[in-house]
Amino acid sequence: MNNRISSSMMYDQSVFLMLAKQSKLNHLERQLATGQKLVSAKDDPVASGTAVGMDRILAELDQLGSNAANVQNRLGLQENALAQAGELLQRVSDLAIQSNNAALSAEDRKSVSAELRSIRESLLSLANSTDGNGRFLFGGTADGVAPFSASNGSILYNGDQTQRQVEVAPGSFVQDALPGSEIFMRIRTGDGTVDGSAAAGNTGQAVLTGASRDGSATWTGDSYTVRFTGPGAYDILDSGGATIGSGTYAEGDDIVFQGLRVRMSGVPAAGDEFTVGQAGNRDVFSTIDRLSQALQMDTSTLAGRTAQQNLLQSSLRDVARASEKMIDSRASGGAQLSAIDNAASLREANAITLKDSLSQLRDLDYAEAIGQYKLEGAALQAAQTVFTQMQSMSLFNMIR
Repeated sequence: MNNRISSSMMYDQSVFLMLAKQSKLNHLERQLATGQKLVSAKDDPVASGTAVGMDRILAELDQLGSNAANVQNRLGLQENALAQAGELLQRVSDLAIQSNNAALSAEDRKSVSAELRSIRESLLSLANSTDGNGRFLFGGTADGVAPFSASNGSILYNGDQTQRQVEVAPGSFVQDALPGSEIFMRIRTGDGTVDGSAAAGNTGQAVLTGASRDGSATWTGDSYTVRFTGPGAYDILDSGGATIGSGTYAEGDDIVFQGLRVRMSGVPAAGDEFTVGQAGNRDVFSTIDRLSQALQMDTSTLAGRTAQQNLLQSSLRDVARASEKMIDSRASGGAQLSAIDNAASLREANAITLKDSLSQLRDLDYAEAIGQYKLEGAALQAAQTVFTQMQSMSLFNMIR
């Protein structure tokens, strides 16, 4: 069998080689113009797929950064609002102490009451703070409407109890601003565990200055009543009214029973009662209202003056718990802000690693590409020279 190479085959092969070299040069020109190794996915399908995946992750990191900036703004505004609320509550405490003065005139009490109402309105305004984007800070996830509203002299909470969790780095979440119910509404009374109050009908001059656990483990959470039966004598009654103990009292002494400790000042009268039990919840607005009510009480009698002092003392304890709630809430927000800073470092480290990997996949080595371009250009010139020479070759030239 004879293998025959025709002039047509040689011509076609030369044209094919020149076209291939031209295509390679065009590809190198696009690479040099864009600075990218991967001009199209067909250049390296595996590397292109990997690069697209990395682009997606970088876009997700950008979105997480936006999430972090948004929640950081809200937590910063929460911090500002709570700091102002804490200052207002400190003023409330100062006014309560100032009001516990027998020499205070009716005009003075009226002035203090007016300031307390102003503080209440300021707290309500802070509780309805927004984040600048139309969302209320303290409404939980129901942040499209004002979370607090006034109704028949009381303040109602219209938000929900949910605290958003926001992803700010891969697998890292922080909590958004606290629901307002946790900050302004559900505030423990008394010392946060135990609370006490004086009966409205007391006629003596005893003022309940505090109630707490005595450090033992005997209290089970039940409520008790301390009933004075005569000068310096008292009975302890359980919640059912049964007498479970008795004792004697001297002014300045603590009354200790069933794991509880009651502190008083002044002299009680026979029949005076003081109830001690589990602390309840009271919103900060009601606490301020009670202070205003105390200032409006009739203090023309010793009994009336004592009743006012008992209410003022109770309100002071509640204001202290509200102030602690503001501090705790600020600490919680601060912890989330710290977590956001840590997340930013994680996002930055991940982004640097991804961009470095993308650079290795995509970025062109100009020195190598230019060298390759020169080689391909020389090869194309050689192919063109050969093709030109081949065109001049024919059988007729040989015959001549």
